[in-house]
Amino acid sequence: MSSRWTWRLLALPGVVWLSVFFLAAFYAVLAVAFGNQDSFSAPVPFWNPLDWNVGYALAVLRDIWSGGQYLTVFIRTFVFVAIAMVISLAIGYPVAYFAARHAGKRRGLVLLALILPFWINYLMRMLAWINLLSPDGWGTRVLHTVGIDRVFIWLGLLTSEGGWLDGQPSTVIIALVYGYVPFLILPLYASLDRIDQRQIEAARDLGASPRGAFFRVTLPLSVPGILAGSVLVALPMFGDYYTPDLVSASPKTNLIGNQIDQLTRQGSEKVTGAVLTIILALALLVLMVYYLRSTRSADDLAEA
Repeated sequence: MSSRWTWRLLALPGVVWLSVFFLAAFYAVLAVAFGNQDSFSAPVPFWNPLDWNVGYALAVLRDIWSGGQYLTVFIRTFVFVAIAMVISLAIGYPVAYFAARHAGKRRGLVLLALILPFWINYLMRMLAWINLLSPDGWGTRVLHTVGIDRVFIWLGLLTSEGGWLDGQPSTVIIALVYGYVPFLILPLYASLDRIDQRQIEAARDLGASPRGAFFRVTLPLSVPGILAGSVLVALPMFGDYYTPDLVSASPKTNLIGNQIDQLTRQGSEKVTGAVLTIILALALLVLMVYYLRSTRSADDLAEA
């Protein structure tokens, strides 16, 4: 038996396990979303697709189409995630580039520093941010001393000095960046580390400056890593609800994950929450298709 089929057989149990449980859970969400609810607002799933009820789904779509609260939450989620992604790339790309190209013997220490945050529970790291950003916290005092508070107030990103935990969108975005940026750096590092140094040297030999070689060779060849890291970061950000709850807990910073959590776990509109879950899954599916097509195009460009 060839090694290709050996690895396929070894991967088969895991693929079947993940596929079955994903499909079962997703079908359960579909059954609830296209089901009904009883007089006590408990969901009544319709397991037979021929019996599916589209009334709740149409009501949510009408709300989105008319610019209702769900559209506002979706737009806010996309804006927060987009800003957090840009900041994460601005922070993560230089770190990954340094680790891959200039760290030398210190590469192991840099990678260890990137992995260290994963040793601490995400909830504990967010609680540490709350302590730092509380009005009498050490972090707030430092930010006030260096004038960051005044800069953020001038930019309209903060309403008052020391008010980082007063339901500020900037606080939620900063927390998202802090929580997920390591997931972006590691794929970027792997992509940059795989770039053949001889290609960069060839660009330099042909007269390109260090800056020109970076923008003409290194950056295009690192696009697959940028896309992979962006997907790894964006997907959990879209479903995140505990980060805004912890550092803000304000309705004006609610993301779509918070809305779904409130409807399904805390509220009595579980069918509506299931419909929003389906809509979010479809939106993320579009992003995944774009990622796969872009990755294939980048690979074809690299092979050419």
